[in-house]
Amino acid sequence: MWRLRTYVKPYLATIVTVMALVFLEVMATLKLPDLMSDIVDQGIARGNIPLIWSTGGIMLAVALAGVLCAVAGNFLASRASTRFGRDLRFDIFSKVGKFAPREFNKFGTASLITRTTNDVQQVQQIFHMSMRMAMRAPLMAVGGVLMVVRKDSNLALILLGLIPVIGLVITYVIVKGVPLFKSLQKKLDRLNLVLREQLMGVRVIRAFDRGSREQERFDDSNRDLTETALKVNRLMVTLLPLLGLIVNFTNIVIIWFAARRIDLGAMQVGDLMAFLQYTMQVFMAVMMLSMIFVMLPRASASAERIIEVLDTEVSITDPKEPETIESNLGIVRFEDVTFSYPGAAKPVLSNITFTAHPGQTTAIIGGTGSGKSTILDLIPRFHDPEEGQITLDGVDIRSLTQRELRSRLGYVPQKAVLFSGTVASNIRGGKQDATDEEVMEAARVAQATEFIKERDDGYESYISQGGTNVSGGQKQRLSIARAVVRKPKVYLLDDTFSALDYKTDARLRTDLAKSAENATIIVVAQRVSTIFHADQIIVLDEGKIVGQGTHETLSRDCAVYQEIVASQFGEEAVS
Repeated sequence: MWRLRTYVKPYLATIVTVMALVFLEVMATLKLPDLMSDIVDQGIARGNIPLIWSTGGIMLAVALAGVLCAVAGNFLASRASTRFGRDLRFDIFSKVGKFAPREFNKFGTASLITRTTNDVQQVQQIFHMSMRMAMRAPLMAVGGVLMVVRKDSNLALILLGLIPVIGLVITYVIVKGVPLFKSLQKKLDRLNLVLREQLMGVRVIRAFDRGSREQERFDDSNRDLTETALKVNRLMVTLLPLLGLIVNFTNIVIIWFAARRIDLGAMQVGDLMAFLQYTMQVFMAVMMLSMIFVMLPRASASAERIIEVLDTEVSITDPKEPETIESNLGIVRFEDVTFSYPGAAKPVLSNITFTAHPGQTTAIIGGTGSGKSTILDLIPRFHDPEEGQITLDGVDIRSLTQRELRSRLGYVPQKAVLFSGTVASNIRGGKQDATDEEVMEAARVAQATEFIKERDDGYESYISQGGTNVSGGQKQRLSIARAVVRKPKVYLLDDTFSALDYKTDARLRTDLAKSAENATIIVVAQRVSTIFHADQIIVLDEGKIVGQGTHETLSRDCAVYQEIVASQFGEEAVS
């Protein structure tokens, strides 16, 4: 947990202030038993009413000072810990935002969500408790012991003898609790994973009548988490009752011996009351420390998981001395590019070489698993090639900052992704400062104007998370509009017309060609009809280019392309 100290530094002034307030609060609290002893021995026992009133007034003032210090300290500690959690969550989110798919696969989405929320909350709680209890408890314990020894050193031996016993009990709980808390967080990850899969795949689950099976999966994960949580709670709940038993037993022993000393005249009744108060303060301090020690194992486990994310080396990084593009034409060139996914037996792409020019459409087609989408993923640097290079206007894309590279690209993924908000806000995802006219023009090019106008609120119509309240074709058109509105130099369209009917497909391609007449368009397609008029068609088979040219030349010379055309239009279309 100490490795998170960099997040604590901005709040050092607040922490020092809290410590000062806690010190004043403790001093005020330690003063009260002595004042109570004076009232009993000097006031009540002797009938000294003025002393009772004056000492009682001092007690009220001391108590009020303690309350004010406690309120101020708690307010500052709460504010500092909340902002600490805010900063930590922001940095985790920023770090995750830089992750490549390789890092995402390492952790998993469900685990990253848990680490950003639950784990940060655990660390935030221990940070708040540390500023209050971790400062107050030692002062209370040391101060209480000193005051007990001052009151009666003989009785103090009873108290001092039990402190090591309490330490052993707390140590046992910590040693047993740490591995359980680590296991608990991992099982919480698992539960989040199952729940997320079920929520996202609810339609598939219903369609295949998998509800009962998914309920069993959730029940298994839920029971596993519950059993571990019960083990943890059984261990932790024994701590406070056990400490309470020790406290009460100690009080009985103290009263027994103190009564005999009072009977012999070696001790006053007021001193006994003060002694018991100081004893309770010592044990309250021990109770507070035990609460911290109970929380510490889980917070420690959470801190390790957070540090694991923050310390992860990102595989895709910006160069130390980035280059800039001067021509801004949008020429994309692959030069002997080879790429493999982690753990793959063989490369998914091998020796890929081609050039996509501005004002032209380059189409990529091939069988399933041939590497079509991977080519598009390499251009925005979602992955980096193992061999060869990819250049944009003659500059290796690895020499550019990711921001500059991606600012020149308009990417439409194979699976259309929309965000909660409005139609306009989703289109403006490609250009935040786009005017209403630019948004409407992008929607027109993407053939989305008709269905947008049919909605009650038009461009201000609400889009639910993931775009679940629009059809697949509508999601694709809004995703295309999001790319069009930024007017990029390079369009990357990953099978983005698959959910469109042929008429809409044709109109969209025509309007897009006019809107992006000076841009480079790279299209991944499954349907041959989508790429008939492409200036260049690249045919992939098992990660290699087996054909390159126009539809006419490939229909004549490329056997793989002929098979694709024949499968979609029949043998007569090839001849």
